[in-house]
Amino acid sequence: MSRIATIEIDGKKYELPIIEGSENELAIDIKKLRGLTGGITTIDPGYKNTGSCESAITFLDGEKGILRYRGYSIEDLAEKANFLEVAFLLIFGELPSVDELEKFHEDIKAQAHVDEDVKKIIDGFPKAAHPMGVLSSLTSALVAFNPASVNVDSEEEMYNAIVRILGKFPVLTAWAYRKQAGFPLEYGDNSLGYVDNFLKMMFKKPAAEYESNQIVVDALNKLLILHADHEQNCSTSTVRIVGSSNAGLFVSLSAGINALWGPLHGGANQAVIEMLEAIKEDGGDTKKYMAKAKDKSDPFRLMGFGHRVYKNFDPRAKIIKVAADEVLEALGVEDPILEIAKGLEKEALEDSYFVDRKLYPNVDFYSGIIYRALGIPTEMFTPMFALGRLPGWIAQWREMRLRKEPIGRPRQVYIGETYRKFISANKR
Repeated sequence: MSRIATIEIDGKKYELPIIEGSENELAIDIKKLRGLTGGITTIDPGYKNTGSCESAITFLDGEKGILRYRGYSIEDLAEKANFLEVAFLLIFGELPSVDELEKFHEDIKAQAHVDEDVKKIIDGFPKAAHPMGVLSSLTSALVAFNPASVNVDSEEEMYNAIVRILGKFPVLTAWAYRKQAGFPLEYGDNSLGYVDNFLKMMFKKPAAEYESNQIVVDALNKLLILHADHEQNCSTSTVRIVGSSNAGLFVSLSAGINALWGPLHGGANQAVIEMLEAIKEDGGDTKKYMAKAKDKSDPFRLMGFGHRVYKNFDPRAKIIKVAADEVLEALGVEDPILEIAKGLEKEALEDSYFVDRKLYPNVDFYSGIIYRALGIPTEMFTPMFALGRLPGWIAQWREMRLRKEPIGRPRQVYIGETYRKFISANKR
């Protein structure tokens, strides 16, 4: 028997269906509310209580600290899979066989070449340009070099568009970094894995050999997997709503990049490092800043602790904390900023104020630490996030288009002036 919610407005009752997800999530279906009530809508700033779609990609339970991609726990995937396996899973729904994964990687490598004219676009940016601005612009520019629209009803065309962007995006991300660093633009090495190849494109110095470090490769693999999707967050919702106008994949992804750029979203790990640097400049006293964080009258905010969705420990943070410890030990990094981070972590995990409120270090806290240890500049943290989130954006765009979801068009409650008669300029 289907479940029904009843809403009463001015004494009149309206029945609305309740839908249930595969993990027993319940939602009131209000699609017909406006028609039934003669124009009444709901209002939910930030959409904190509103589901914008039904999706089979990612399940997140913030209260229990659960994150699963297509039913697979994030813990299993981070431990046992590589980034391309997870990308395939998110986009196509199942983990690939050995042959499928090999073909997927080969097809991606075949599409990794970026038109030489793109370098002219990069040359037009000042060296000081933020890498996220460069990356967003270059992703949009791909449309000009690939003008044909994708027929979403053709599996072949859809697949080709997917491997094309998975091949080119790491190149564009690395080039955004190398532009700022003043290095020549570098193509990778097809003999390397997807993640190792990206690291080579990032860090190979002119006239020097690139040396692969498996601990670094494994840590970045984990980071990218942990960032690959996270349900209907700001940037993912942006990709879906832009795509709902039948905008193409590359344009929709560029919109997602711009949404991710915001400091409240993808810029959080950058904010962590900037906070640590400010603490260092003030003498590095972690106890002082933990006390400031507890003082409600103090404007100081402790970045990288707690999470908007997770009301317990961020499951991704548990995984990446181990990787962070391994990277710091393997690289032998001595950095006062990282020492301050360790001090804050220790204080938070032992202080009852933070423990009782479940303000644990989150994935942004540890990812910033790893990126800094790898020598990745702060401005590149968000582009690295975008590289990880790319498969999730693709999967969400593909799902939305295949489901033929209607164009996004939120309502509003108007609170401006009522009708006013126009007055000529000489009488105002």
